[in-house]
This record gives sequence, C-alpha cells and structure tokens, in this order.
Amino acid sequence: MMQRDVIIACDFASAEETFRFLDLFVGEARKPFLKIGMELFYAEGPEIVREIKRRGHRIFLDLKLHDIPNTVRKAMAVLSRLDVDMCNVHAAGTVEMMRAAREGLTRADGTRPLLIAVTQLTSTSEERMRRELLVDASMNETIVHYARNAREAGLDGVVCSPLEAGMVHEACGAGFLTVTPGVRFADGDVADQVRVTTPARAREIGSDYIVVGRPVTQAADPVAAYRRCVEEFCG
Repeated sequence: MMQRDVIIACDFASAEETFRFLDLFVGEARKPFLKIGMELFYAEGPEIVREIKRRGHRIFLDLKLHDIPNTVRKAMAVLSRLDVDMCNVHAAGTVEMMRAAREGLTRADGTRPLLIAVTQLTSTSEERMRRELLVDASMNETIVHYARNAREAGLDGVVCSPLEAGMVHEACGAGFLTVTPGVRFADGDVADQVRVTTPARAREIGSDYIVVGRPVTQAADPVAAYRRCVEEFCG
C-alpha cells in the first residue's frame, strides 16, 4: 500500500502569497505535498504549477472537472503536460466521463498522474444532499456507490471525508486511494466543513492522504502545524 501523506491546501489568491508561505519550508527535509485549487490556478495559470514543481514539491491539482466526456478528455490531455502528481474529477459526471478523463490524462508513453474522483464535498450534509440535490440514498450509500463507479472507470481512488475512508476501502479494496479533506486538529475550528475529524482519527479510519488547509496555512507557526499533522497522521 502507498505510504500515507499530508497534503497542504495552498488556497492562496496569488503567486506572491503562495511563495511567501512556501519559503517558510525551505529548510525542511520533507518538502510538503501541495494542493493547488481553483483560486490559485485561475489567478496565476499553469506557470504556478511549473514553478512549484521546479521547487521540488509534489502537486495535487484540484480542479474537479465535470463536463461532457469529450470536453473532459481534452482538458485532461492538456493538464497531463503539467507533470502534476494527482488530479481529479467529479464522480457525479458518470463512469463514461471518468473513463474519458483517464484516457485524456494518459500520455503516449502510458504514464499518467494519479486520478481520483470527488464523491461528495465535505461541506455537504446528508440533509442538504436530500433536499437540494434530490439524492434519496444515504450519504454513506452514495459515497460507496460513487467510489465503485470510479473504480469501474479505472481511477486510482476518491476524495471523501475521512469518516468514509474505511467503508470505501471495504467496498473497493485497500489499494484504492482515499484522499480526505475535512481534517482539523482536536482543538481547532471546523469552519465551513461538516464531516470532519482529526489527523490521528483519519489515520485510524484508513485515510491514505489527508488534505489540510487553514489549520496549517493560517496557523501562527505553519511549519510547526505541518509537523504536528505529519506526526499525528504519519506517525
């Protein structure tokens, strides 16, 4: 099984702000795995990815593609040239769309980044899922079903809350990755997420990767907060 790791969500508005944060980690022996999301990518474009890769960081490009299969296939073909380590789609886009994403992401030599699918956002409660999205199945049933669809499409894993990591592994196998946002320190604020737990508990449940944003990026000492995450999650 792949070694578990902590991914820092670089949810910054500019390259300047991002590199000011990353400069704090220059002396660290362990270069953090980073998530680049919509805000930063849309602000700075592909060059921000290239520069962070030049600095030696692994990158999870979190753009959550969700469109018709042909559009997703073409978009993934472009993203595959950025040499990121992981990227994602929305599982709700159907098995056909996820297969198209994998096809587009796969380079001529057969290599590709890890490809995962978002099941349900950690800000979504079961009540909202039923009332606003008209999904009558339970949260757990929906997430496991979406995970099975992702596995059928040939993806490497899913994004889910850490609370659901164990059941995803049970349904899809230990080698099927669970990438889990919604992680907060026991003494921290849950902010706008509703399905959350601690790094230590995420490890116990079975997360392969945890994605941690504000508890690290907005900490008084981000490096110390990152080290705490690694210690609690990776041991």
